Parts: sequence; C-alpha cells; structure tokens
Amino acid sequence: MARILLGVSGGIAAYKAVELVRLATRAGHAVRVVQTPTSRRFVGKATFEGVTGAPVLVHEFEPDPARGAFPGDAAPDRQPISHLGLVARSHAYVIAPASANTLAKLAGGHADNLLTGAALASTVPLVLAPAMNNHMWEHPATRANLETLHRRGATIVEPGRGPLASEGEWGAGRLAEPADILAATEAAMGGSAEFRPRSLDGMRVLVTAGGTREPIDAVRFVGNRSSGRTGVALAAEARRRGAEVTLIAANITLERPEGVRWIDVETAAELERAASAELAAADVVLMAAAVSDFRPAEPARDKLKKDGREGITIELEPTADVLLALSQARHTGQTLVGFAAEHGDGGLRQARGKLERKGLDAVVLNDISRTDIGFESHHNEVTILTAAGERQVSRGEKSVVAAAILDEVETLRAESVELPQ
Repeated sequence: MARILLGVSGGIAAYKAVELVRLATRAGHAVRVVQTPTSRRFVGKATFEGVTGAPVLVHEFEPDPARGAFPGDAAPDRQPISHLGLVARSHAYVIAPASANTLAKLAGGHADNLLTGAALASTVPLVLAPAMNNHMWEHPATRANLETLHRRGATIVEPGRGPLASEGEWGAGRLAEPADILAATEAAMGGSAEFRPRSLDGMRVLVTAGGTREPIDAVRFVGNRSSGRTGVALAAEARRRGAEVTLIAANITLERPEGVRWIDVETAAELERAASAELAAADVVLMAAAVSDFRPAEPARDKLKKDGREGITIELEPTADVLLALSQARHTGQTLVGFAAEHGDGGLRQARGKLERKGLDAVVLNDISRTDIGFESHHNEVTILTAAGERQVSRGEKSVVAAAILDEVETLRAESVELPQ
C-alpha cells in the first residue's frame, strides 16, 4: 500500500480530484487530502473526507484529528506540524488540479498556505496535474514556471485539449484524466512503495473495441460510428488494476494504453476468429466492440464505378453472432459482459432480453438516441444489467464509466466465489 498526499487547488476541475481519490483507494492506496481555501468553493471537505475516510486539512494551524496518520495507520502519540507530518508519512505528493497561481507559488518557493508549505517540505516525488484556461496555460509565465518545476524533478501530467469551463472556449488546459494522473503517480513512486495487491492482479481480461467494417468493394465498406473509446478505457482501467489485458481493436486510431496487448482486426469475421482464439485464456471478457450485423454478400474485388448508372443494389447477409458463439464456448468461471446499443424507448427491455437469451453475466446498455453521449463522444451514461437487477451509471468521462463497469465485474466475480459449491 502506498500513502498518497493529494493537494487540491482552486478551479472547476477540482471535482475530478474526487474521482482520482476513488481510483487511488480502489487500487489499494491510502490517501490524505489538503485543500486550498479557494478549492472549497468547488468541492467541500466533507466530499473528500467521505471518499478517503480521513480528515481533510485546509489551514496550517487547524488540528488534525488523525495526527498525520493515513488510513490504515496508527496515529502517533503527539500532534505533528501538519505540513511536516503529512509529507513525512507519504510516498508521493500529487497536486491536482494545480492552478496557474499554485504553479507560480511552487516555482517561486512560496509557502503561504498548507498546500504550498507541504510541497516545500516534501522530499517524496511531486506530481503536478495543471488545469486552467488555455490562455493561462499558454502564457510565457506559466510555461517558465513549469520548466522550473520540471528541472527540479516534478512530474508534470500535461492537461488535455477540448471544451473548457467558459462557454464556447476550446483548447489545452483540461485536467488530465484521473486514471492517467494515478498512473503517473505510481510510475513516479517506482518500486519504492509497499503496494497492496491490486484488485485484478493475476486476472486475464479480454476486451473487444471499435467498430467492424465489411467491404463493399476495394475502397468502400459498411460500418458504424464507434470510436472504440469505451473499450480502450476498459482495457486501460483493467491494466491499471493489475490485469493482463488483451485488446482486440476493430479499426481504432486512438492511442494504445501502455502494457496492453493489441490485436488489430477489420471485419466481424476477423474479430470472431481473434476472440475465439483468445477466449480460453481469459477470466473476464468485455465485448465492447460494435460488430456489424450484416455484410455485403458479394463484395467487389475492385472499386465500383458509376459508369452512368443511376444506382446500385447491394445484397446484405447476416454476420455471425460473435457474442452468442463466445457464450456457448466459454468455460466455467469466466465472466462474460455484452454491450447493447439501443435507440430510445424499449432499450432496457431489449438489453434484458439480450442478457437472458445469450446467457451473459451482464449487459451494458447505451442509449444511442442521445447526441451528448456514446458514439464519437468522450462521455457516456449507461445502465448495467445483471440477473440481480440494474445499476445506473450517470453521465461522465468514459474512463469513469469504464471504472464503474469493472467495479460491477469485480462484484459479480466475488459473488460467484461466495456461492456454495
């Protein structure tokens, strides 16, 4: 188990720090949080105390009920000085979000609040995850401060690009994904910390992702709008939890998660062959790929030409039901999760039917009638159906949704182990 001290500075991205804590504690780490007074305008102390199980400190001179101890540790006999006691016990100090103002203070060696004082007193790896408006991020002063902090050994987790807090603004400055910040923190700690086993250590997870393409001719195809983001997020999260992960990727152009074995496929038939070959070795199978239901019966070898024709008729034939085939071939002890992309009303009924008809352990329902989630979006909102009931996962980044899905998988596997033999 590693002890991570998290500093939260002011900014709208402070809400993502809650998810960072959740991921860190789920991975077996103990977390304490210090906040700047401004950060409390965005997320209150009670929220962080609820997810860490430990007191949150804001001011240098407020007493620490835990006397510097992290969750799971015995409290010392005497009250330490907060900014010294917390960093002395930690394995890493993460500041997320790190505002432009906080970066400037750290670069200048200021210690005018508990967060910056702890940074100046810390000798453990310092991980900084900046978040701010794109103009602030690109300002020469901010760039110079980051360069200074990098030279001193800080790990900088670069912000992402996309819509910003101010309406209509887009650019660099979005806080990095919580899973990426945690991965950078664990990398910064190296092997020095005493890690507790991760929740999926020793497990083998097979994920399918993306959308298959069925050729019409040499250049055209029948396909769908799946980007593969959910499947890639599932693979990355499973790997972070310690699993050995294989990702069967249908036409995905996203960045490949580190440590994940990657198999490229194009058509439904190729995906079926790859998944069937990998099935026996897997403990968990997550079928997130959007597999074409139909394909051209006789694709042309060359490119079809207009040649004055008014139109063309293409006969389609059904593809194999990959999910059903895997369900029928799986062995005892495997957990199989399907995904259902349904449109509007009736989706829940259709997904429940899929769960029962194909003998799955769970189905993740995605409502494709909505334009703010799902295909080509960074966000999603799903319902996870199991034999025991339904769980709603509210709208959030696909990495957060992936974590919720894997939480449900772990619950299913724990319950199956507890059943009488």
